[in-house]
Formats: sequence, structure tokens, C-alpha cells
Amino acid sequence: MKQEQKKLTYFDLDVWKVSHRFVLKIYRITKRFPKEEIYSLTYQIRKAASSIPANIAEGNGKQYLRGYIHSLYISKGSLNEVGYFLLLSRDLEYLDNENYEDLKTLLDRISLMLMSLISSLKVKSKFQKTH
Repeated sequence: MKQEQKKLTYFDLDVWKVSHRFVLKIYRITKRFPKEEIYSLTYQIRKAASSIPANIAEGNGKQYLRGYIHSLYISKGSLNEVGYFLLLSRDLEYLDNENYEDLKTLLDRISLMLMSLISSLKVKSKFQKTH
């Protein structure tokens, strides 16, 4: 008897786990940003950062792979947005170089993981179309 394969939830995905930890770091670090930035840069960087794991979670709940892949590309766009906000924060001297490099390394890791997941879902999508 063939055992049914359990669908992974977003909680099971390493890319979601890493991106969630990234958001927690962003929140801790942006607490130190100037108070006058609370409704501008701090808000924008937090919103973009939290959009990364949020879109992974949303996509994981989609009925079709095409929707899932689309949500992952939205996560990738948010990731790029955060990358710019980190650079801006560093250049405005709200973020020291050590924290910038640490966060940038995490962003690069998440980017690779997202692209790997997207690629595997595209392969799975093509396989489903042919079978």
C-alpha cells in the first residue's frame, strides 16, 4: 500500500525558518534607529523584511504551484527591497558595518534558498503537466 506523502507546511521549510530569524534580527536592530525614523525607514525595513517569510507562508497555502511560485517571487522582491534599506541604513550611519555585513550575509543565504525552492517547484510543476 502506497503511503500518502505529507505536504510540508511553511514551518517545515528552512528558507522560512531562516527568514523568520532574519526578521527578528531586523526588529532588534531597528529598535536602535533614531526615533524620527519610526514612521519612515524603520517601518519600511520592518515591513519589507516581514514580507519575506509572510509571502513564503502565503504561497505555501496556495492551491496551485503557479501561485506558490508567484508568492516566492514576491518574497524575493521584498528581499531586494530590504537589501537596499540595509545599505541606506548603513550609509546614514544607523547601522554599523558589522551588523550590515551580518544581515547582508543572511539575505544572500535566503536569496539562494528562495531561488532553489522556486527552481524545484518549477521542475515539479513541469513534471505534473506531463504526467
